[in-house]
Amino acid sequence: MYNDVIKDVLETSRTIALVGASDNTARPSYGVMAYLLEQGYQVFPVSPKLAGGMLLGQTVYGSLAEVPQPLDMVDVFRNSEAAYGVAQEAIAAGAKTLWLQLGVINEQAAVLAKEAGLNVIMDRCPKIEIPRLGLEKKSG
Repeated sequence: MYNDVIKDVLETSRTIALVGASDNTARPSYGVMAYLLEQGYQVFPVSPKLAGGMLLGQTVYGSLAEVPQPLDMVDVFRNSEAAYGVAQEAIAAGAKTLWLQLGVINEQAAVLAKEAGLNVIMDRCPKIEIPRLGLEKKSG
């Protein structure tokens, strides 16, 4: 059942805000952002520290509220404690899905987002789920 939700989210999402984006190429958020861009998603990096700059050719925003387009997914690369605040921002921004990365587990954030009508995926990574579910677009 959960696989169906993940597959549906990955197939229908086009715009993704990546919260906790980093310009450090060794950080998982950098690799996942590069992968999502390769897979054809429109990715909006969100990082107060890097706001106004460019990351992988994309403008970096300081908050979800600053992203100029409706968001299908908010992909969270922040610690579990920060996830609740990000969930509140995702709801305010009208996002359809709150995606908490591997190791990011916050049940209160999940309940808040679900009650607001968002899909919630927790402790998973789209870079792992896309090939696992056979959704990978071959680059080439």
